[in-house]
Formats: sequence, structure tokens, C-alpha cells
Amino acid sequence: MKSWRTPKILKLAKAFVGLDNAKDMANFLRDLCTMDELEELSNRWNIVLMLEKGISYRKIAEKTGVSTTTITRIAWWLENGEGGYRVALQKPKKSA
Repeated sequence: MKSWRTPKILKLAKAFVGLDNAKDMANFLRDLCTMDELEELSNRWNIVLMLEKGISYRKIAEKTGVSTTTITRIAWWLENGEGGYRVALQKPKKSA
């Protein structure tokens, strides 16, 4: 199977790492993504935060309007993925 870590993805990751604060990151994300894409990304992150708090899939679905299938997929990546969610959860938050 071809690696998902393509040169294009690594360049994008370097752009993210180069940003120093939440305001700059938000501005970059807005320039990069459509509003629908931003909404989807923020929903997924919100779901990760709720899963970490132990909120049930059904409650998360009720609060977010996201299907339990999508929540299950996000939970799988949280537990079995590349570890990105875990690292982000543990990092101290930079100011806006």
C-alpha cells in the first residue's frame, strides 16, 4: 500500500508547524479550507474532546448531529491511528 505521507502532505504539515498561535492558525485554516471543510474539521475535533470525557456515542450524536458511524470511525482513529489525536490532546494550548 502506498504511504499516505506524500511530499504534499508533509509540506502542509510543515506549514501548520510553522504557525505560532491560534489566531495565525485560524487565519491559515480559513484561507485553506471552505466553511464546510472547517465545520467538518471542528466537528471531528469536538467529537474527540467529548470521547476523551467519556461521553457516549449516542449523546455525542445528539449534541453534534453527527452519525454514530462517523463517531465510531473517529473513536477508532483516536485509539488505533497514528497517534496524532493523542499528541494534540496532550499539547499545551498556545494563545490566540
